[in-house]
Amino acid sequence: MLKIRDDPDFETYHRTWSEAYQSLNYSNSLSSRMTRHSHVVLERPFSSAARFDRVLEVGCGGGQHYPFVRHRFDEYVMSDSSDEMLRIAKERVGGPGVSFQKANAQDLACFGDGSFDRLIASHVLEHLERPHAVLREWARVVKPGGVVSILLPSDPGFAWRLGRNLGPRRSAERVGLAYDYWMAREHINPINALVELIKYYFDDLQQEWWPFRFPSMDLNLFYACHARLNEHS
Repeated sequence: MLKIRDDPDFETYHRTWSEAYQSLNYSNSLSSRMTRHSHVVLERPFSSAARFDRVLEVGCGGGQHYPFVRHRFDEYVMSDSSDEMLRIAKERVGGPGVSFQKANAQDLACFGDGSFDRLIASHVLEHLERPHAVLREWARVVKPGGVVSILLPSDPGFAWRLGRNLGPRRSAERVGLAYDYWMAREHINPINALVELIKYYFDDLQQEWWPFRFPSMDLNLFYACHARLNEHS
């Protein structure tokens, strides 16, 4: 009887990915420099004069986004569903007001309604099932007048696909990861669909495509937005 190939072991993949995440995505390659700059793009609207008392970052990974945050805060909660990623984040990030919480970005039941002034989701939403429900859950934990900030890759746009070949694929394959297979499993939501969902749910929305300012998933590498939650949101 014909049989297809077995699934690769997810635990092995996740452990390898966690250990190599920083070098795979934030090395000195051109694609890594672009990825680092995407965090700059997300934080660009907020100077050191801005303030959000309580901030929640969902899917914080190894703490890659936090160094780019410029605004002031009293409390910054870094959350992730992975114990390994939280361990790495704790090693890399620290300071007054920074805390860590294990939480699934799709279900923030550990946080009450209107608990935060800002929620940050950097390279997260493309991975999550039922993104329309996730957006509502993120909005739930943010106060009226607060902000939901989202950063996304322009996958499956042409520029993003081309960029993958400039480093990430070869780097992943060097540590034994079937890069294209795992990206097919991990990046389950296309950028054009996610943008339409975001535009539907949020009226007060500041959007930016990068590196070109006009909206094109094929010519740009990243999309950043900030949704301010009004009373009816």
